[in-house]
Amino acid sequence: MKGIELVFLLIGGTVGLYLRYRMTAQSATIGPLPVTVLLVNILGSFMLGVFSILAISWSLDAKYALLVAVGFCGSFTTMSSFALDTVNLIDHKQIEAAIINIFANISLSLAAVIAGRTLINILLELTLH
Repeated sequence: MKGIELVFLLIGGTVGLYLRYRMTAQSATIGPLPVTVLLVNILGSFMLGVFSILAISWSLDAKYALLVAVGFCGSFTTMSSFALDTVNLIDHKQIEAAIINIFANISLSLAAVIAGRTLINILLELTLH
C-alpha cells in the first residue's frame, strides 16, 4: 500500500468512526428493539450503494474506494454491534425482537444499497438528458 492510499484509508476510517460514535452515543429503541445501529447500517449501506455507481460512472481511482467504501463505510457501519445487540436480545429472552433485528439489519441494509444505486442511476440518467 502506498503512502497516499494509507492516508485516504485513515481519513475515511476516522470520519466514519467518529460519525458512528456520535450517532450511536445515544441509544434509541423501539420497544426492546435497538434501532441506532440499524439506522447507521442502513445509512452506510445507502451511501455505499451510491458510491459503487459513482465510482464506475466517474472512473474513480482505487484510492477513493479506500477512502469511501473501505475507510468511511467500513468504519461507519457495524456488523459487530448488530451481532452484540442481537445476542443481548437473545440473552434477555426477547427472541422475537432478536429475529426482527436480524431481519431488519440484513434486509434493510440490502434494500438501502439497492436504493442508493437506483437513485444515483436515475440522477445520472437525468443529468445526461
